[in-house]
Amino acid sequence: MPLLREWDISDSGLAAVWKIEEAEAFFTGHTGLYPEINNEKRRMEHLAGRYLLRHLERDFPLHRVVRDQHNKPRLDDNSFYFSVSHSWPYAAAILDTREDTGIDIQMWTPRIVGIQQKFLSEAEQAFCRNDHRLITLAWCAKEAVYKWHGKKGLVSFMEHLPITYLHEEDGICEARIDFQLAEVVPLPITLRGYAAADHGCMWVQQVGSAAI
Repeated sequence: MPLLREWDISDSGLAAVWKIEEAEAFFTGHTGLYPEINNEKRRMEHLAGRYLLRHLERDFPLHRVVRDQHNKPRLDDNSFYFSVSHSWPYAAAILDTREDTGIDIQMWTPRIVGIQQKFLSEAEQAFCRNDHRLITLAWCAKEAVYKWHGKKGLVSFMEHLPITYLHEEDGICEARIDFQLAEVVPLPITLRGYAAADHGCMWVQQVGSAAI
């Protein structure tokens, strides 16, 4: 069973990462889902993410997941808040019983250096130092907060999600984003993450936390 990682994010939240090595029947058999997604890899990623939600919470009601007006997957009664991310061959999921959350996982690729100016300010680019791993972790951090917020089309990665701290050492990552679309501006959001040999992952750890 390729469960790569599993951890607590708080006393009400859990997260996990899965490496997809099984046949599709493994995931359909455990989830009862048969998504109408033509691309095989995307279909497998979708199924693996849903499987992880059921892994984190045995009674997670997969068949009650709906899309809200911003196209964010939710449960109709918000009995669980969750976020899922994919980067082949990995799937990541995070689940919380109290509040919205977000997670993002990405494979390393040097190509991201050439597009960093599309989502990083000059200051952010400076502390990423053209390091494709740090740039990828910065993207993961912003994407995780974007998913936490969940309002499609309202958030600019450059303008509204400034990273004020980003550090990676020995595979352990920390970041802070001062979210600019809150009633209290800015709203500090603490993120945690890890850097593995071939990918990185970041998740929302705490909203409204003190500076790192």
